[in-house]
Amino acid sequence: MLAIGRALLLGPKLVLLDEPSDGLAPTVVDQVMAVVKSLTATGISVLIVEQDLRAAFSVAGRVVVMSKGQIVHEASIAAFRSDPGRARELLGV
Repeated sequence: MLAIGRALLLGPKLVLLDEPSDGLAPTVVDQVMAVVKSLTATGISVLIVEQDLRAAFSVAGRVVVMSKGQIVHEASIAAFRSDPGRARELLGV
């Protein structure tokens, strides 16, 4: 939360978050994701790199999967969630 707050002091149009849920209790993750949602509601774009799919899906509009620096898949959340075989193939989950 502190890192997000510090980033916002600069008035960004885009915020990049790398694993914002890492090491946090589930209730704190929910709070962080609520802040992310509020940021996007104000027009700030947010790019999240996240392994916690539940958290990522709660705020994301699109899913982009990268492998070795290359985009290998891009879809809406609904399309990604409707194809569990593809998700398993891409993410191993």
